[in-house]
Amino acid sequence: MSTSDALPPIDLGPAAQYPEGEVFRVSADDSGWNDDIAVVHAEDGGFYALDDTCSHEAVSLSDGYVEEDTLECPMHASAFCLRTGVPETLPALRPVKTHRVTMDGDRLVLHPGTPRPDGDSAP
Repeated sequence: MSTSDALPPIDLGPAAQYPEGEVFRVSADDSGWNDDIAVVHAEDGGFYALDDTCSHEAVSLSDGYVEEDTLECPMHASAFCLRTGVPETLPALRPVKTHRVTMDGDRLVLHPGTPRPDGDSAP
């Protein structure tokens, strides 16, 4: 994914409305991206975004589970690293794409198509 894939940022509203440890879905219709996007308010307090479709089966990752720094697929339990999108457990072998998430004051902003810098998350 290159920065030429980047789409306009999306204001997702106040970050406080998203409970820690939860996943929510931003539809492809709303983002303009070619897949829904799973946005995670992780247990570390950061926000992360990944393509919503598991790379092993066509299953929505936003229906999965946040486990420390991973998002676990609800079908076969592949766990994807929130920072890199790389699967840390089988059966998935291919990573899912990441998207940058930032804060604008108290508001959460999703940048569809802009890769998340490694090790960076919105507070």
